[in-house]
Amino acid sequence: MMPIHSNIVLLFAALLWMQVTLINAGRILVYPVDGSHWLNMNIVLKELHQRGHELTVVRSSTSWYVPENAPHYSSLTIPTSHASHLENPGFMASFLKRNIDIRRGKGSILCFIALQQEIINMLEEAHTANAEMVRFILEDARLVKELKDANYDLFLTDPGFGGGVVLGKYLGLPMVFNVRWITNAEGHFAIAPSPLSYIPAIGSQVTDKMTFKNRLKNLLHFGIGLYIDHITTRPLYQDVISKFIDPDENVYSLIQGADLWLMRVDFVFEFPRPTMPNVVYMGGFQCRPSKPLPADLESFVQSSGEHGVVVMSLGTLLGTLGSELSEIIASAFARIPQKVVWRNVGPRPSTAGNNTLTVDWIPQNDLLGHPKTKAFVSHGGTNGIYEAIYHGIPVLGIPLIFDQFDNMIRLQAKGVAVVLEVTALDVDTLTQALKDILDEKKPYKENMQKLSQLHHDTPLKPMDTAVFWLEYVMRHKGAAHLRTESYKLSWYEYHNVDALALAVCVLTTLCLLFRWACKALIGMLKRKIKVKQQ
Repeated sequence: MMPIHSNIVLLFAALLWMQVTLINAGRILVYPVDGSHWLNMNIVLKELHQRGHELTVVRSSTSWYVPENAPHYSSLTIPTSHASHLENPGFMASFLKRNIDIRRGKGSILCFIALQQEIINMLEEAHTANAEMVRFILEDARLVKELKDANYDLFLTDPGFGGGVVLGKYLGLPMVFNVRWITNAEGHFAIAPSPLSYIPAIGSQVTDKMTFKNRLKNLLHFGIGLYIDHITTRPLYQDVISKFIDPDENVYSLIQGADLWLMRVDFVFEFPRPTMPNVVYMGGFQCRPSKPLPADLESFVQSSGEHGVVVMSLGTLLGTLGSELSEIIASAFARIPQKVVWRNVGPRPSTAGNNTLTVDWIPQNDLLGHPKTKAFVSHGGTNGIYEAIYHGIPVLGIPLIFDQFDNMIRLQAKGVAVVLEVTALDVDTLTQALKDILDEKKPYKENMQKLSQLHHDTPLKPMDTAVFWLEYVMRHKGAAHLRTESYKLSWYEYHNVDALALAVCVLTTLCLLFRWACKALIGMLKRKIKVKQQ
């Protein structure tokens, strides 16, 4: 039995820890992006709440995923009439169907243009809704006064859309991003040197080892990003920025001025590239050791015997691929000896075998961490990819939309994934891909386990790193000393065009003067020689 004085010491230590936590606790205003982005933002918020911070989440009245009532934060609901379709599961299903139909004409220039137009139209609609929401906030004088009087210590947002960035700048709070994507590109492109010779642009589907053709493709997709930024995104936010902040600012420059970037990748997954001191990498922050499965699911998994289990999920927004593709997938699953746990929203395919369990929801992390799990069939969402890396499970990728293609290219380049084109999917191709990824004689499992070891071999867990830097910014009321001021330069100053132009002019002038002097000297010599000859 523990002595009484030991109990007193432990109690005193606990009280002291609680006091320190309360002293360091801050007030944080959060402006999230809905959908899958909210899922990982919410994980950070739960951790901050556990550490004593007080959180207020700004949400739209039309939000699909951000609850108005939650135990770990209070909410500020903004009434909006324009709901974004981007995070609507029904709309996303129809968007995916249109994309697949267009992509069946692979190789056509018209097909490529149609795909880009689909994405631009969707982004324009979503950014319009986001700009209207922040305009509503800033035009409400009473609400703005409440936000200012609350004396928040930090503003946490996701810059995938610009509304949070505009509000954070207007309130003058230290701003931290939970980020991978910004309004038109991958986040690094806004703040760090990004040579297109080895840094892939979003949508390019190339690696960091580019042929001449790859570099042309990369340049094209970078240009599409510039078009989205200048023609679509900036104009939608410019009116509210000009009215409430500064006519000389734009949403891109506001993004560049953030104090800290909590980047949802690490260099186990991402290709090496230049970075900045105010970028903190927290790839896999949402991952955790697996917990026991529900009894019925555990029983099914254990029934797989020595063959093990394959897990399939299409993420938050895309629960199904439609009946035609679902039947193909079910037929391929029925041909393998493994048991299959498949998150499939909708009717069970008629070709599904006895080895396949279809459910509306799965504890994905816990399944991937189960000793029986052998492979993960995924659409290529970042959250699922990091859970697979964390648990060392090789991936069969079927990318569908957005960044999923680029994500799977990265895994394929590291030898841990097989990637299939959904428009060319058939039973035989999928069956062979499943056999390849499950074949332990092939390098996929070994390579993924090496990747997992690298991911785990860090001095701090990604979540601890993220929370430390969030609290660092609160303690020091910003982190301007880590932020480059390059974003305040004009494009010609940033690229030294003016200095180079002056240098070229001076050099050209000197060359012309030298040429003139030489001609004059030669002329004088000729005249002297002529005089002597006479």
